[in-house]
Amino acid sequence: MLQNKLKKIDFYKIELDKKRPFEGHLLEQIKNYYKIGLTYSSNALEGNTLTESETKVLLEDGLTVGGKPFKDFLETEGHAKAYDYMFSLINSNKITKENILEMHHLFYNSIDPKNAGKYRDVEVLITGSKYPVCPVEEIEAQMDELCKWINEKRQDYHPVVFAALLHKKLVFIHPFVDGNGRISRLIMNLALIQKGYMIAIIPPVLRQEYIYDLETAHEDDTKFIEFIADRVIETQKDNMRLLNIKIPKV
Repeated sequence: MLQNKLKKIDFYKIELDKKRPFEGHLLEQIKNYYKIGLTYSSNALEGNTLTESETKVLLEDGLTVGGKPFKDFLETEGHAKAYDYMFSLINSNKITKENILEMHHLFYNSIDPKNAGKYRDVEVLITGSKYPVCPVEEIEAQMDELCKWINEKRQDYHPVVFAALLHKKLVFIHPFVDGNGRISRLIMNLALIQKGYMIAIIPPVLRQEYIYDLETAHEDDTKFIEFIADRVIETQKDNMRLLNIKIPKV
């Protein structure tokens, strides 16, 4: 099943690559189009109440909507900044501890400057999970180990498999007091775009499936990797429609 999904992803990538290089106005349009979708969906997965249209109005026009928690606006603006930073790293082909910390700083600084871009110094629990996250005293060592894995093992995996595993590993460490899911999804997408793949957007309607597959990934990550592969496929199809590319049958 997974191999079939990866085959389809690579086939679609070939079709999209025919339109490359994405540059200039087209690249900016694609980047801004997915900024709205990813910011809305990633925040909504964590309980943010802004709709996709409200997210668009805030990011494009700077207009807020009455009756919404102020934190929801800060999360949206912060995620957009972290998203822009993600794209600034597209050509580096590296993901470092400094990148992860800076991404969290950009996302979280307006909400909690004291903890932005810093590892947590308090223990946390994940509601609904039977598995503990990394103890405070082990966070730095586990993050160093994660970055070592990125540098040494990235080439051993298909890029989509690597991106899904990176998401899983980072969110299981849970290095920050808040924002771990959003940063894990951004880092996953950074890994994808650095290799020329489309990002994976997880719509809120799939939240239950996403959480379940991530929870089961503690024992077997196959379903979670397949879930992420499906999300990449859907974004590829969406992008082909935007670019007037006929979606081929695979």
